[in-house]
Amino acid sequence: MVAAVSFTWLGMVLAISFLEAPLKFRAPEVTVALGLGIGRLVFRALNRVELVLLVLAVVAVAVAPRPALVGIVAGLGVLLGAQLGVVRPALNRRSDRVLAGEELPRSRGHLVYIALEVVKVALLVALGTVALA
Repeated sequence: MVAAVSFTWLGMVLAISFLEAPLKFRAPEVTVALGLGIGRLVFRALNRVELVLLVLAVVAVAVAPRPALVGIVAGLGVLLGAQLGVVRPALNRRSDRVLAGEELPRSRGHLVYIALEVVKVALLVALGTVALA
């Protein structure tokens, strides 16, 4: 169960964060406002699914605890909490300003989010690998 959750979650993060998100802004006639609107919708849905997958991982690990799995799942919980509780609200406030017509410099918040996504990918690979071992 833990491996299935891990690799499902991994596939979603790779597909959305590292494929869909950067490509949508390169599509013809996609404005910044349209791209931001789509991004908000897609990431809101992804984050909801991630919360469900985290709960499934927590339950699965609670049923059959293995110290390595507990640590990785805890790390994923902290990371997702940081993304949803700190970084995403800041990005949403910034995108509200952009959508209101403000011209802002490039966002460092996006770089933080991307860095956390890279760490999340590593944790998900580790979780799935350890679960299968």
